[in-house]
Amino acid sequence: MASSDSNSAPLLLATVRDTEEAPGDAVRFDSFDEMVEWCVSGFSWRRFLKSLLVSFAWFFDGQQACISDFTDTEPSWHCTSSACSASSSICSLQDGSWAWDTPSYTSTISEWALECSGSFITSLPATSFYFGCLVGGVILSTLGDSSLGRKKLLIISCLVMSFAAFVSSFSINLWMYSSLRFVSGVGRASIGTCAIVLATEIVGKDSRGLVGMIGLFIGTFGLLTLPGIAYLLRNASWRFLYLSTSIPPIIYCFLAFFLVGESPKWLFLRGHKLEALDALRKLSPEKYSQVEPFVSSLMIKHNEANIDPYSSLRELFIERWALARIMKLMAIGFGVGMVYYGMLLGVEDLGLDKYLTVTLNVIVVLPSYLTSYLLIQKCHRRPILLTLTTGSGALSIICAFLRSGTLKVAAELSSFFCVCSAYNVLLIYTVELFPLWVRNSATSILRQAIILGVLLDPTLISASQNIWYLTYLVFGLAVMCCGLAVIFLPEMKGVSLADNLDMDNGD
Repeated sequence: MASSDSNSAPLLLATVRDTEEAPGDAVRFDSFDEMVEWCVSGFSWRRFLKSLLVSFAWFFDGQQACISDFTDTEPSWHCTSSACSASSSICSLQDGSWAWDTPSYTSTISEWALECSGSFITSLPATSFYFGCLVGGVILSTLGDSSLGRKKLLIISCLVMSFAAFVSSFSINLWMYSSLRFVSGVGRASIGTCAIVLATEIVGKDSRGLVGMIGLFIGTFGLLTLPGIAYLLRNASWRFLYLSTSIPPIIYCFLAFFLVGESPKWLFLRGHKLEALDALRKLSPEKYSQVEPFVSSLMIKHNEANIDPYSSLRELFIERWALARIMKLMAIGFGVGMVYYGMLLGVEDLGLDKYLTVTLNVIVVLPSYLTSYLLIQKCHRRPILLTLTTGSGALSIICAFLRSGTLKVAAELSSFFCVCSAYNVLLIYTVELFPLWVRNSATSILRQAIILGVLLDPTLISASQNIWYLTYLVFGLAVMCCGLAVIFLPEMKGVSLADNLDMDNGD
């Protein structure tokens, strides 16, 4: 960002008395960003509850990401005549010789008679959803840095995702359903990004680790509630599952619109000076009252350029420092994403009951949030990520050459715990690495890199049916090699969010 020249006054130059942090010492602000950091420093229930409300968007994000696992699965069936055998393929049996164990309307597969349509057709809704996530990440997420801002994009994205899910419940065929899943994916692509960026921008640096981990935990909690809702609706139409998970986020959007404010830094950056000061006052009325007399007497010089909706995305790939950082983060995200989601998809390779191993993996996710938070508070980012990715890779390779048993499961769970913690730290680290005007776009691109890693998992897991050690061997090598990119990134522990720094000197 442009700074003041030598002949002009700084953006803000004020002296206030900080009675809470440094009694008797004058605090000097050389920029609006410094004033915001001072006003939001320290713990405040007001800011914490606002960030918590913002982070709750992750809850609905997590539910829609995995809803197809319950609506688009093939139900169990049974024979109804002697001409049928339970070991037969359902497609080789005559009509009337078999029947579904549950009403046909409990799944899209049974309702639309897709049981013999092939894996491409039956997986089309889920594929459309994740393809929508990729498209939405490119089209929408950068608008959070440019024209729309964090709050508006969060609400719009959540409404698009939820309304498309709501309309999905009225689908009349697979093609309409898949199209709506694509639209829902486009909306979902920006929700997590906007939530974590806005939530961390309205609190001080001493609370960002906590707020970030809470947001990720809420997303996992949303995912954990989905099986319970699906179980309660197990004999009802699959359409009711969409209705029950799409109406609450629509209500949430209206609450967030009235109760959540925009990031003061983003408002100031885009020339909305009065709105920025008002947003700061609402976030920290006690501290703002101490700087208000000085603000009114100062001329805040900020030239608002014509806003190109995709300028932030373009800047990420034009500026050398930004391109270097985003490419390194994408490499790490690719490896972490492949292992994070791949281990959930490939649990059958462990040789134990599928549902037991899924449950164990989900349980492992929960303590990873506490671990990640403690590591972020106490340790430097680069050593954390390097240790976690290396540890996950080494444990995964060990798991690859253990045929089965308790040791294999223990190695897999330990590796998964490390990669879960790495995933959490990586998202917070990305927010810290980029300045305000490209932060939303950078975080979104990282999430797209994670999704790209996930897209390779089904093929890899399928290939491991012939090469039993392949899956976890590739997982281990991928996360270890990709994790090495963190060595070339700058350390950010204890550094305020970089909003007006000369980034050319950082890499």
